[in-house]
Order: sequence, then C-alpha cells, then structure tokens
Amino acid sequence: CGEDVRQDQQQLLEGISELDIRTGGVPSQLLVHGALAFPLGLDASLNCFLAAAHYGRGRVVLAAHECLLCAPKMGPFLLNAVRWLARGQTGKVGVNTNLKDLCPLLSEHGLQCSLEPHLNSYLCVYCCKAYSDKEAKQLQEFVAEGGGLLIGGQAWWWASQNPGHCPLAGFPGNIILNCFGLSILPQTLKAGCFPIPTPEMRSYHFRKALSEFQAILNHENGNLEKSCLAKLRVDGAAFLQIPAEGVPAYISLHRLLRKMLRGSGLPAVSRENPVASDSYEAAVLSLATVLAHSGTDCSQLAQGLGTWTCSSSLYPSKHPITVEINGINPGNNDCWVSTGLYLLEGQNAEVSLSEAAASAGLRVQIGCHTDDLTKARKLSRAPVVTHQCCMDRTERSVSCLWGGLLYVIVPKGSQLGPVSVTIRGAVPAPYYKLGKTSLEEWKRQMQENLAPWGELATDNIILTVPTTNLQALKDPEPVLHLWDEMMQAVARLAAEPFPFHHPERIVADVQISAGWMHSGYPIMCHLESVKEIINETDMRSRGVWGPIHELGHNQQRHGWEFPPHTTEATCNLWSVYVHETVLGIPRAQAHEALSPPERERRIKAHLGKGAPLCDWNVWTALETYLQLQEAFGWEPFTQLFAEYQTLSHLPKDNTGRMNLWVKKFSEKVKKNLVPFFEAWGWPVQKEVADGLASLPEWQENPMQVYLRARE
Repeated sequence: CGEDVRQDQQQLLEGISELDIRTGGVPSQLLVHGALAFPLGLDASLNCFLAAAHYGRGRVVLAAHECLLCAPKMGPFLLNAVRWLARGQTGKVGVNTNLKDLCPLLSEHGLQCSLEPHLNSYLCVYCCKAYSDKEAKQLQEFVAEGGGLLIGGQAWWWASQNPGHCPLAGFPGNIILNCFGLSILPQTLKAGCFPIPTPEMRSYHFRKALSEFQAILNHENGNLEKSCLAKLRVDGAAFLQIPAEGVPAYISLHRLLRKMLRGSGLPAVSRENPVASDSYEAAVLSLATVLAHSGTDCSQLAQGLGTWTCSSSLYPSKHPITVEINGINPGNNDCWVSTGLYLLEGQNAEVSLSEAAASAGLRVQIGCHTDDLTKARKLSRAPVVTHQCCMDRTERSVSCLWGGLLYVIVPKGSQLGPVSVTIRGAVPAPYYKLGKTSLEEWKRQMQENLAPWGELATDNIILTVPTTNLQALKDPEPVLHLWDEMMQAVARLAAEPFPFHHPERIVADVQISAGWMHSGYPIMCHLESVKEIINETDMRSRGVWGPIHELGHNQQRHGWEFPPHTTEATCNLWSVYVHETVLGIPRAQAHEALSPPERERRIKAHLGKGAPLCDWNVWTALETYLQLQEAFGWEPFTQLFAEYQTLSHLPKDNTGRMNLWVKKFSEKVKKNLVPFFEAWGWPVQKEVADGLASLPEWQENPMQVYLRARE
C-alpha cells in the first residue's frame, strides 16, 4: 500500500516544485486519517493543506480552501488532480456552478468539462465546494463506485458561527469527507509558497504515528520525532471528535487509544511537576482529554490527577439538583451563568431542561479555566481542561476528564427568561452572591461544600478562586461591596450601563496562556493573585492595579484605539480612575511608573529622540492622556466614549482614527489641541489642523515648557 501511495503522490505532484497557496483565502488544516489517505501539500510544521485518498473504486482530492481550486497559480496541480481522479477514463468532468472559475482553467488545457448544478451519475469527475451536505450520500456512493471527487473548503468560519458544535462531526464538508479518511479542521494555517513535501515529510501519517506512539508507551522500540509528536497531538485530538458510531475502523481506533492510555496512566502534572509540551506525557494529556469528551468512560484514568484532584470524601449527589438560571442576555456576547455545582473529575452529569430551553441555543460548560496552553513550552496542567456541550435536547450526559464548575452558557440576545436546569451527578460548590447569600449560609457552605473551586459573585463581577482561599474569608460581603463600587466606576468612565449586561469574570488558574494576567471573558490570573482580589483591607491600602488594568482592556474600543501604541496604555485610564475615585489612592502612589520624576523623565526622553511615533507606547502614550485629564478632568473622556458608541464609518487606519480623536477632543474642550498632539509626535493632518485653527489656543499646554527648554 505504501508503494502505491508514493506512486499516487508522485503522479499528483509531477512537474511541480512548489505550491503557492496565497490565493486570498485563509485555509484550514486538513486531517489525513484513513488507511488509504495521504498528504500532498504540507507546511514546515506538517500542517496539511492538500490531500488525497482512495475510497472503494474511486478517488478523492481535498483542498483546504475553495480558492485553491480556482487559482491560476494552482493550475498544474489541478490538472494533475483531475487526470489522477479520472483514472485514465475519458468521461466528462462536472464542475458545480458555485465553482465556475475552475471550468475555463480546465478547458483551456483540453479537459472536457461542464457546469453542473448538482452531481450527475454520468460524470467521471465532479468538482465542488465543501459547504453543503445535501448530496453527501450520493457523493460517497459516486466515489465508491469509481468516480473522482475534487473538493475544497475551510471549516474555521463554520466553527466560529456554531460554538459548542463539533466541526469534525457537524461541518457539512466533514459529513461528506470523514468516511474517505479525510477531514477539514477548524484550525487555520498561514498561506504561503511551500516546496513540495520531501519523501520524509510525506511519510507522516496519523495512523503510523499512533502506532509508533503506542510502541513508546509500551516501552518498545518506537521512534517519533518531536515534530511528528506535536502533529500527533493535534491529529489525535481531532480524530477522536469524529463520530465513531457504526464505523468499525473508528471504533477500533478509539478502543486502541483507550487501552493505550489506561496502560500508561496519566502523568500527575502540576506546578511542582510540570511536563514539557513536546513530551510524550503532554501528548497523553491531550489525547486523554478528548477521549473523555468523545463519550468514553475515563473514570479510571481520572484517579490521581495531582492538583486537580478533589477531596477523596466527595461523592456525586444521589439526588438531582435543580437550579434556576436567568435566560435573558441583552449583551453582545454569550454569557456564562454559574450553577453553583461542580462535576468531579472523570464523572458524568445528567443535565435536563424544558423543550423551550432546548431550542434556545443554550450550552453547558464544564470548567472555567478556558486558556488553551497548547503553545506553552511547559505545562503545569493539561493544555485544555474545559468542555462545552450544546443543550439541543431536553436531556444530555456531559463529562470532562478534569472535572470543573458547571455553567450554562446563554447566547447573546437571548430572551428566554427564567430557566430551570436539573443536574444529576454533581456536587455543590462554594458560591456567595452579594445581596442573596446570608452569612450563616456562607459558613454552612464552607463546612459542607468541599469542591476545590468556588465563586464570589455580584451582578457585575464574579471571582472564581480555590476553595482553600475562600475558607480564610470569614465574610465576603465587604470585599464584594468594594468590587461593585469599582465596577460602577469602570462602567461610569466607559459610559456603559450599570449594572453590566452580564458580569465580568476573573478566574485564577495554576497556569495561564499569556502574561501575569490577561483580559478577556474571563480575565485570567495566576493563583498568587487571589489574595490581591479577595482581601478588602489590602485592596484599599495597596490597590488592585493589575485586575483593573485588565478590566480596562475589556472596555477598549476599536474607534479610539491606535494599536500597537495604545494597547497597553489607555486601559490604564481605568486603573487611575478607580484608584483615585474609589480607593482614594493618588496615581503617583497607585503605580511606581506614575511618580512625578518618572513621568518627567519619560517626557524628556521621548522629546529628546524627536518624539517618534514608533516609541509612543505604554507609559509614554498614557502620559498624553494623563496630561489631558489633569487639565480638563474625566468628563471629556466619558462624553467622548459615549459619543464614539454612536459613530459609524470610523476610519480604519491609525492616522485617520488619531486625527478624529484630535478633532473630537479639541471640540469637546473648546481648545485647539493640535500643537499639543503634534508635540507628542501625532501625525495631525493639515485639513484637521486648519479646521481647528479657529478654536482658542490652549495656553496651559503642558508640553510647551519642555519644548521651550529644548530650544
């Protein structure tokens, strides 16, 4: 079989030295998993963008984006592909009407082809996109009976539009392709011009790599290069998401993986015992995670999971627990709603809800530690420890190898109202809601709810921290009142409604994907930061610069942001504002970088270099805004942030947006600020300067003293 595949690869790549896939589209990665499937185009990381397969008496060629099937630069390959698919037959080539640009490309090289609205049995080769599965069965039969199929498409867009749904199972192209041993992944690859793969690169195959991996786990003479091991992690995780039911070849591979992982056991990864991300242990963690998601019983694997292990005295509740959640979400983003329940590692939970709720797009999420650590060099936990399931039926069994807090995700714009969700197989977790949970109830929870993670909640923010930290918190009310005060200030400066449409979230984790903290939903922080966010006394005396900085990131808006210059600058306006207006900590004390000597040093250094825009970043960029605030107060900022929410057709480039800010701020304070912004190196356009020339001069311009000193 290997020799036949090499001949196929040679025929398909004959006369070609490189494959230029820069066609304007963003390609997906392809998964080559069938015994008779093989790669044709690979990047340096073995990510596949062209592949082919034998199926029955027929053949298939797959491209990672439909643009590859119409690009003139791909002409030599496409001609080879169609001839290989035809297997020497002289029949007609049919091109689907939505791929019409392919037809002239083939015709001008003497291939007889015609545009077809759908598949016809008299065709020898059929060419189409991978975005409809209406003819999936017919296409599969067509190939099995000797036809050739040239097909292309990407799955990343479908995945982005169908959160909670598995692209390997639900994307229309994969419904067609999976049985051929080929699939389209939601992951993308960077388009480029790639030399045709070397024989060594072309020899990589998921099944072969899996066999070598098994030999290594069994302490036999297996050999797997680092690049192949990294690829196996991705491919194995993807393969396990393909529905195996009714497909003996897939069922047997699932069984093999289950046997392998049970035999090797899971590495007890932790901060004290990290594993390298390119190690066999990391591959085991990734494969075990997805194997559990596929529905395989992994309770045996879950024993002894290090830092993620719950108390051995915890057992799932024998009785179902019903919680009522708010199914209304007026915001622009999906919202996590806490259930106050925890799923133990390796266990299943049975979730049930009403018919109306089952058709409302709700999802269940296990775990809140959503950072994917796949690209980290070392791992203190498994790369992925959360899992989502669509609640598109009234009852569903959910599981996650690593366990986690249970959430219901309410889609943006939902008007569902109160929803009762019944969960069997979970345990109560510590959960305090400001204004609802009594101190007596909290004390009882601290004695009885022994899940490893708990939450402190208001209508505007939710803090997810280890239960061990919560046990030292005698009364959560004061710190949550403070958080609500700070959140009100965050909303006030941003000109956003308060209470928030849905609460912001801060989640502590043993390892995060970037930095000391990072913004997003949720904001992620390290375990060391937990004391900083739940100790009211420390917060009032020392401040909380980092968390408010990340909340500031979440308030930044494209219209008045000038990346990369202001990305790490304007978010600090919220840190300054909250520290001064809520905590009573002046900016000079809130952060060492804002001491008067430091500020003056930065201004002089920036002007000394000629105020180059390329150096106007972070603290230097923040200084521009602080000078404006110290002169005109916070009100112009709040008013402008509100006005920007109403603007449409904003400039797309930094220069245009910067000039709009100069114009808007000058008009707001009724001063000509052009000389001020020019002193900072802003590229103020002549028409903007001319339009503001009639405004009064800003005589108190703080930059004048520095400019005069330089003269």
